[in-house]
Amino acid sequence: MTPGRDATARNRWIAVSAVAFGTFLLVTAEQLPIGLLTPVGSALSISEGAAGLMVTVPSIVAALAAPLVPVLVGRMNRRLLLVALMGLMTLANLASALAPNYPLLITARVLVGVAIGGFWAIAGGLAVRLVPASLVPRATAIIFGGVGAANVFGVPLGTLVGGLASWRIAFGALSVLALVVLVALVAVLPPLAADQPVGLRRLADQFRNQGVRVGILATFLIVTGHFAAYTFISPVLQDLSGIDGQLVGPLLFGFGLAGVVGNFIAGATVAKRLHRTVLIIAAALGVTVLLYPIAGVTAAGGITLLVVWGLVYGGVSTSLQTWMIRSAPQAIEEASALWVAVFNLSIVVGALAGGTIVDALPLEGILWLAGVLLLLAGLAVWTARRNANLR
Repeated sequence: MTPGRDATARNRWIAVSAVAFGTFLLVTAEQLPIGLLTPVGSALSISEGAAGLMVTVPSIVAALAAPLVPVLVGRMNRRLLLVALMGLMTLANLASALAPNYPLLITARVLVGVAIGGFWAIAGGLAVRLVPASLVPRATAIIFGGVGAANVFGVPLGTLVGGLASWRIAFGALSVLALVVLVALVAVLPPLAADQPVGLRRLADQFRNQGVRVGILATFLIVTGHFAAYTFISPVLQDLSGIDGQLVGPLLFGFGLAGVVGNFIAGATVAKRLHRTVLIIAAALGVTVLLYPIAGVTAAGGITLLVVWGLVYGGVSTSLQTWMIRSAPQAIEEASALWVAVFNLSIVVGALAGGTIVDALPLEGILWLAGVLLLLAGLAVWTARRNANLR
């Protein structure tokens, strides 16, 4: 390889890293309010339930924005679009930090949702345009490594800042970081012309594609099942496994670390055996969750299953995004937009379903439901075993 090509290849990986930094920021911004519900509720004189909408609203808006933003911007250069969306994220977090009342705070969180949905819809399939085809799975794993890093480092650090200083400082810090990402994207992203605009008809046409249909169904079942159970992981660990409440935080940190490892393992395996990787992920998640009421009734069993759960779930985003890319190589933006929409909607559905069931049934009931959904996802994936694009 010549020095010029070396430099070009290096610049492309720097661009991939900048996009990964962007996904890190998006997920941190989306999930940070989870650790700030009490101080926000106290400062604005609202209940923690109302404060919880700071998480739910962006997820719902992101689900709507993911397909709509690419449609509305037409042929707009994707580099410019990503920069604009990161600019919106900068302003939205600044508005959150300065919001004098609850309605303005929720309005700012709506803008966060628009930025999340639009950015993720484009960034998810960006690896194809930044690196050679043989390196796409690795680049996709790096981009989605930002998701795991946000859960392990971003959200806890933001919560710590909110506790030591104030929740407004935490949101202000996010605004500064978003500005840093914006500058990085301007500096390192190459021009990314839109080959053809994303239209509603092209979005609808993706449902004729068996691979896309299965990918969307599997995503809905996996993410819904995961969040139905994971939303209540703290009481599961304490009440079912008998683990002291003070250990829950460190254990969830371990869950996140395992997820980061799982993300890169999946990035390596999907390049060789995509269908088998996704099938194993769905089946392993289902079995792990279903084993909790049986093998997770001791501290050792609960901790072991939690680590396995984190390791396996860490590969979900990379493997399913790769599935959508392979299923629709001529319509990557459309397939990615639909996938992001379903992913974010499933987070909300899973949490709401879990909350409804946990009020009516014991904790074991929620684990059984989640496990069944995850196994059904495996069954859906199995039906696409003869799809040549997904092998």
